[in-house]
Amino acid sequence: MRERLTDALYGLGWGTVKKLPEPVAVGLGRIIADQAWKRRGKGVLRLEANLARVVPDASPPRLAELSRAGMRSYMRYWMESFRLPAWSKERVRNGFDLADGHHLRDGLASGRGVVLALPHMANYDLAGAWVTTELGVPFTTVAERLKPETLYDRFVAYREGLGMEVLPHTGGSAFGTLARRLRAGGLVCLVADRDLSASGVEVEFFGGTAKMPAGPARLAAQTGALLLPVTLWYDDSPVMRGRVHPPIEVPATGTRAEQAAAMTQELADAFAAGIAAHPEDWHMLQRLWPADLDPAAGPGNGEDQALGNGLPAQPDRTGSGSGRAAAGPQRDESPGTEKP
Repeated sequence: MRERLTDALYGLGWGTVKKLPEPVAVGLGRIIADQAWKRRGKGVLRLEANLARVVPDASPPRLAELSRAGMRSYMRYWMESFRLPAWSKERVRNGFDLADGHHLRDGLASGRGVVLALPHMANYDLAGAWVTTELGVPFTTVAERLKPETLYDRFVAYREGLGMEVLPHTGGSAFGTLARRLRAGGLVCLVADRDLSASGVEVEFFGGTAKMPAGPARLAAQTGALLLPVTLWYDDSPVMRGRVHPPIEVPATGTRAEQAAAMTQELADAFAAGIAAHPEDWHMLQRLWPADLDPAAGPGNGEDQALGNGLPAQPDRTGSGSGRAAAGPQRDESPGTEKP
């Protein structure tokens, strides 16, 4: 029953919200966000706890202000995502402004392949649609396999409709496909700021030890592709903003594991810079730092289960595929399998 309800809610979003006039959709998203914030559910409280690490000198009123802005940003993501399939190409092109895009364009022109790695900021689906529309470049990504299967199919169809090639993360076979795409000079995009699996790489992140996926660094090191961090944010305009950070190079020395660890730390540093500048647009409503986990419950604790805030999950285009999904649809996990 719960799976059918979840699928129906997403279907209602895509079927109804995309037909609304944009000002109505914007207003509806803000109302839903404010109501969820006022209920002070587990996701909102976790968001505030995460923001307290990002802005350690923030007072309680300031944290509350940031979390409210964060929920509004989160619902803006959903309103945009439900409406994206109905956007014209011109609307997509004009809906995103990318700074330092020469890093991406130069990397693609070099023919060596490019890995774009992003945190859960603003709307990475809109950024992807802009890449396929404005740059005319298709790309490959990885999505966690959601339950019910019909919901996973909805997200695959949605993202393929935006011009993306979507691979399921289960079974570990995605890494080989991604590597082939990169060796052919292609583009791979991965969300890469949370991985609580056994294969996650420990990084220093806002004063604590967190885990992030090794997949983006491993792909770059093994294929010679360019690894580029990207951060996204909203302002008061209808246009989403983004920045491509300088390339992360493969260290000249060290084992593959040591190289991947060093590159993942650089990736975390770039993410931290973007998140610190725009903390309200980091949609991290789950536990990220292992020190925050309940040892008795583990990564799959109740806080990471669905609709605790009355809000849908922000599904991952994953960087490694293990233990990162927001509350919502249930995951088909393959523990112990290293996934990009």
